[in-house]
Amino acid sequence: MSEEPSLLVLILSIVFLLLLSAFFSGSETGMMASNKIKLRNKAKSGQKNSKRALELLAKPDNLLSVILVGNNFANILASALVTILMINFFESRVLLGSIVLTIIILIFSEITPKTTASAYPESFASKSSWVLSRLSVVFRPIVFFTNQVSSRLLKLLNVDIKKSTESDNLNTDELKTLLDDSNSLIPNDYRKMLSAVLGMDNLIVEDIMIPLAEIEGINIKDDLKKIKSSIKNSPYSTLPVYDQNISDCIGMLHLKDSSDFLSAFESNKSLDSSLSEPYFASLTTNLTKQLHAFQDTDNNIALVVDEYGEIEGLISVEDIFIEIVGKFGSDIIEQEKEFSLQPDGSVVTDGNSKIRDLNGFMNWSINDENAKTINGLILKTIDEIPIANLCFTNESYRFEILKIKNNSITSVKIQKI
Repeated sequence: MSEEPSLLVLILSIVFLLLLSAFFSGSETGMMASNKIKLRNKAKSGQKNSKRALELLAKPDNLLSVILVGNNFANILASALVTILMINFFESRVLLGSIVLTIIILIFSEITPKTTASAYPESFASKSSWVLSRLSVVFRPIVFFTNQVSSRLLKLLNVDIKKSTESDNLNTDELKTLLDDSNSLIPNDYRKMLSAVLGMDNLIVEDIMIPLAEIEGINIKDDLKKIKSSIKNSPYSTLPVYDQNISDCIGMLHLKDSSDFLSAFESNKSLDSSLSEPYFASLTTNLTKQLHAFQDTDNNIALVVDEYGEIEGLISVEDIFIEIVGKFGSDIIEQEKEFSLQPDGSVVTDGNSKIRDLNGFMNWSINDENAKTINGLILKTIDEIPIANLCFTNESYRFEILKIKNNSITSVKIQKI
């Protein structure tokens, strides 16, 4: 009867140590797998455990040392107690005891807690932070010694932890991957907008500008009725004013000043007081930089020029916003008119249509690196003046020129093959 209490104490001690080992195993996975952004949000809302977990994660080498020291201590002590137990009570079957203990540790102190912690990492990290923060004080001398030894060993192996450790900051491509993998976590509309914002770094003004031939402005050689109509029907708050040719732009008219402009025009007075200086943007300006330029200069529209100063198009803040949020309302209707979807899966459109718009409408991937419009792509591909009924293949797309006017393609049929 005198042996029963010592047997019970040994068993309870082993169970306690196994639970302690499970705690350390789960804490390790929970801490390392936890989302710091979620922990920061919880910490901002006043959860002290989350704040404590972030403080521990700020020094991952110390945290891992505390967890590993505690886990190894629990496992080694449990192994020693099992050895004592087997020698004193089970006829020295130490090998059997070691095998049983290994299986128990593997299932109950490693796999189960780590699997559970990986499913609820932030919860495990927060709940274990109180114990780990206290143990970090208790184990400080041991942790300091082990860290010093390991750092010396790493230096001998020419391993620089500071250089090899990746930054928490994500680059644009990593953020895009994160968005793509977010699935139901972020609503689809928001995900598209965020993806468009991130994609702006890869776009330049030329990619989304309105081509020269499509610029709507005010020609001072037109009659008053036509000028009034241009002002009334303009989708923009600012219009370029030019003398016969857009290349001869004399200023920009803000529609709020249209009354003064029309009054001066009718009276044959100088138009300068009602016009502002034209604002210019380069073809190759990054879209994000151009948006900042609009903000800095308090402009919302710019004439786009090439390297020689020749006007090539027009871009507005609205064009950039549409790039982010997508087309809506009348813009969608206009796009459906621009791209006529055929029963065979092909599409008929104008040669001046942008390849990017076509790709977005049809979910295609026609290369637009060397040409921004379909006209440009066709000319670069066939390297001759286009003629009606000409068919050719570019990569995995078949082009058929339907109509030509003034050497410009007015209708083309495109089909993915």
